[in-house]
Amino acid sequence: MPPPKADALLAEIRAAVGADNVRTSADDLALALREERGLYRGEALALVRPGSTQEVSAVVRACAAAGVPIVPHGGNTGLVGGGVPYGGIVLSLARMNRVRAVDPLNATMTVEAGCVLLDVQQAAEQAGMLFPLSLPSEGSCRIGGNLATNAGGTAVLRYGNTRELMLGLDVVLPDGRVWNGLRGLRKDNTGYDLRHLFVGSEGTLGIITAAVLKLFPAPKSRATAFIGCASPEAALAVFSRLRREAGESLVAYEFLPRLAIEIVLRHASDSVKPLAEAHESYALIELASPREDANLVELLETVLSEEIENGTVEDATITASEAQRKALWLLRERISETQRFEGGSIKHDVSIPVSRVAEFLRAASAACLAAMPGVRPLGFGHFGDGNIHFNLAQPVGMGKEEFLASWQVFNRIVHDIVHAMDGSISAEHGIGLIKRDELPHYKDPVALDLMRTIKAALTRRTSSIPARCWPWARTCPPPSPSGRRTADMARI
Repeated sequence: MPPPKADALLAEIRAAVGADNVRTSADDLALALREERGLYRGEALALVRPGSTQEVSAVVRACAAAGVPIVPHGGNTGLVGGGVPYGGIVLSLARMNRVRAVDPLNATMTVEAGCVLLDVQQAAEQAGMLFPLSLPSEGSCRIGGNLATNAGGTAVLRYGNTRELMLGLDVVLPDGRVWNGLRGLRKDNTGYDLRHLFVGSEGTLGIITAAVLKLFPAPKSRATAFIGCASPEAALAVFSRLRREAGESLVAYEFLPRLAIEIVLRHASDSVKPLAEAHESYALIELASPREDANLVELLETVLSEEIENGTVEDATITASEAQRKALWLLRERISETQRFEGGSIKHDVSIPVSRVAEFLRAASAACLAAMPGVRPLGFGHFGDGNIHFNLAQPVGMGKEEFLASWQVFNRIVHDIVHAMDGSISAEHGIGLIKRDELPHYKDPVALDLMRTIKAALTRRTSSIPARCWPWARTCPPPSPSGRRTADMARI
């Protein structure tokens, strides 16, 4: 864009949102141009910080008329490069951070898209309720980004993805119109359920500015356990039994391999060894109930004692305090952040039918070891919903750059196995730029065509596409990763 047109556009945007909310200096733009893992670095004309849905609408209208793209920006905790701009405007929702209303009787909360997830959780807690979405980045990620990426987290087993936690949305469309779907209704059969078009769309169909979220009764009793097993198959068998016997009380079932625990204990000195001896496979289990007399500890003791007797579980511990519970959860949360001390890490966020997660771990590990002897497979994550973070640590003694050069080779190996098992190459992180070229290999062509059709319908009133285009769109700017791949810095 020639400078005179850029100046005119920025002047119009300043008039709409205030001069102080249009930032153009290198320092102000720095964080918005680089995603967390450092794989991509982009460029932008300005960082714009509107304070209301109406101001977002004005910015979008101005950019649409000028043919300038917009990339919505939340907490910048994304892991697939979807928030990196390549020209145009970065639109930050950080100022739109109000909790507008909490309705305990309707079990809903109305929030603006810029609310930090932890603030949403705390507002629910103050009302005696629970908002169950929980992620390691909850202190900085924002609810608009959680919705736009359909974030998962550790409680999907009981409460579902972010999609299942949302009842209504306000969305600014690509031409600046505002779709007001901000309703807290459980039933509304007055046409297509438009809200679900925008959840998981990664900002490509519109900009979410506010949402009505579901709340749940706060837990009054909880039981947390850590078990050691001889194999992923054994850990899966324990999950199957707990799901039958604990029902909805089973909130989380996180799988961790031996290597993950070894790395955390090696590099996080304040971490607590969970069990006396080492085991090939571990699981972190949590039960919760809104009833004070739920006897969850007794249930866990009964199940785990019987599983130890029959040899499925080799050892187990049940926490006796909140401090012990937090110490066990820290082992899970620190897996990704401590991997960087082991060198390069190639990461995959995939989902498999729950019945096949152990089979997947075996097959993918064997295939990767065959391709590179000495590579260290590290598959962990949400066993209960089939979401496995299948990471590969570089072989001991190999250089980081040499290892990371095999990124695409391992992508094809792992993703082919996922596809053959009727899984998905993206479970909770999205597509963004990092999986842009992978998607056409695995997604049904009819599904891709339908998505293009939906996007074309929503953008037909404007000559440009102000939100980040999907990976397969012809107008999408090419990625230009800068510097070294540093995927080991990711938090999952």
